[in-house]
Amino acid sequence: MANTKHTIPAKPCYSHIGGRLGTLLMEQFIQKGWIKKKEESDRNFYITPKGVSAFTDLGIDLTQIPIEDLK
Repeated sequence: MANTKHTIPAKPCYSHIGGRLGTLLMEQFIQKGWIKKKEESDRNFYITPKGVSAFTDLGIDLTQIPIEDLK
């Protein structure tokens, strides 16, 4: 599929969204306080209580997420 001004490249990568779309989503989730880094130098994130509420409001079934990722 050609990249036009009407499309944003996204690609599935194992169990997550990669590419520019994945990066944009992650940046917004951090900015909104929905996810936070587990440690400053770590690349791992957890879903905050605010994020749990927001994702649930969006209809995302968080029971599919391992419980350690919600802490």
